[in-house]
Amino acid sequence: MLEQIDMTRKMSKEEFKKRMLSLEPELARLQRECKAKKLPVMIVFEGFGAAGKGYQIGKLIHSMDPRGFYVRSVGRESEEQRRHPFLWRYWINTPAKGEIAIFDRSWYRKVLLDRFDELLPRRSLSSSFDQINSFERQLTADGTVIIKLFLCIDKKEQKKRFKKLQESNATAWRVSTGDLKRNKEFDRYKEMCDEMLEHTDTSYAPWTLIESMDREFATVKIYTIVIQALQEALAYTRQPATAQPLPLSGTFTDHEITTVSKTTTENTPEQDNLKADTSADDILRTSSLGKADLSRSLSKEEYRTKLKDLQSRIRQLHGEFYLRQIPVLIGFEGWDAGGKGGAIKRLTEEMDPRGYQVHPTASPNDLEKSHHYLWRFWQNMPKDGHIAIFDRTWYGRVMVERIEGFCNTEEWQRAYQEINDMELQLAQHGTLVLKFWMQIDKDEQERRFKERMENPEKQWKITDEDWRNREKWDQYEKAVDEMLIRTSTTYAPWTIVEGNDKYYARVKVLETVVHAMEKRLEQK
Repeated sequence: MLEQIDMTRKMSKEEFKKRMLSLEPELARLQRECKAKKLPVMIVFEGFGAAGKGYQIGKLIHSMDPRGFYVRSVGRESEEQRRHPFLWRYWINTPAKGEIAIFDRSWYRKVLLDRFDELLPRRSLSSSFDQINSFERQLTADGTVIIKLFLCIDKKEQKKRFKKLQESNATAWRVSTGDLKRNKEFDRYKEMCDEMLEHTDTSYAPWTLIESMDREFATVKIYTIVIQALQEALAYTRQPATAQPLPLSGTFTDHEITTVSKTTTENTPEQDNLKADTSADDILRTSSLGKADLSRSLSKEEYRTKLKDLQSRIRQLHGEFYLRQIPVLIGFEGWDAGGKGGAIKRLTEEMDPRGYQVHPTASPNDLEKSHHYLWRFWQNMPKDGHIAIFDRTWYGRVMVERIEGFCNTEEWQRAYQEINDMELQLAQHGTLVLKFWMQIDKDEQERRFKERMENPEKQWKITDEDWRNREKWDQYEKAVDEMLIRTSTTYAPWTIVEGNDKYYARVKVLETVVHAMEKRLEQK
């Protein structure tokens, strides 16, 4: 693939100046429009060492308003970053709506530099490509424009530039022993780059190869590619609300970015009616909740005995997991008044507070709304050896946001795969992922609501919204059933907790956590 590009491309100084007179103000204008239209943009600079990534980033931002972009230079993982899934540090640095994020090297470091240095086992290469494609697919589906540029030079030119940098004390530090080794083994590294390009050139995030032997030519091509990508993306934002921005398509070396046909994300009324008629037939509907035996219970004495033993075991397991640096993610969902808070309290009572954190999930704030819906959850994923407990989770996307209309049909339907992909990445990193649905029946919920209203110390737990949600019980029940079936996986299973009896529910949660942690230690 890299063999097919013409490395002799050049541009005269006069032609360069002439083109930049129009390109620079156009990029500045597009940046302002992106901000006004709240369009997030990510520009990735990858390529061979000394190909001019830093120089070209400097040229690109010269015409931009510094208040609307930021540059991230990606080096080796820090100790903190290594204790998270490898994409964590990129998720938390994704741009808000209207911002432009520029990456000097990126998530591709793992499958390029780390691979060359034999820090990435061959067996992990395929899953790394899959994770990268999933990451980019999720962001572009949510409206982010991803522009990926690969700067190319040949071995001889690279060696020449390295030598020039080494001649000055001011620039010699920029040439590492790794750079020199990759020049010496240029063909091997080039083959790795080719394989990366083949596996990650997609319709939603295509690569563009930049012939960088001549700086002027490279600068003009980069400007042209970025401008065309932004123009195309902004053109979609000017279309009717039912037409959503689509991912960009393109080829490796074309100057023009090709377009894809427009589609809409909304179902037709006929499609919605068909879905409604099918799901309304309870005889045909697949249900997980229907098999829950809500008559299960424990006596107070049984509860106390089991609770004491389970909490002691959890305390010991927590310490063992910290020593072995195994992260744990526990998510709680369930009906309002379903017992999430009580279960979390008993789960954490005997844990070392320095090793866990509970994250209550409320409606997203303005900052969180300006990012992909998973962004705020990635911020709080557990690092190695720690436990993160979520009181409500990312599954709000396919429940509350779906039922209340806070996202459109296409958005919540694709969320199942996005969530599965995220949890798979966590599991592949070594995270133990557990998810609980706290199940109660409608009568028990009403009883608990009334109890809260009558108890001054619990009145804060009940709101008008809780009563309104109760009126949509049947809609939520169908959404929950679909969620449980489509997102219960071997690596992140759901556990339905029969919760009409609080004692039984709390013990089942603790038993499930203990058994899962003990099993993981046996596997280790």
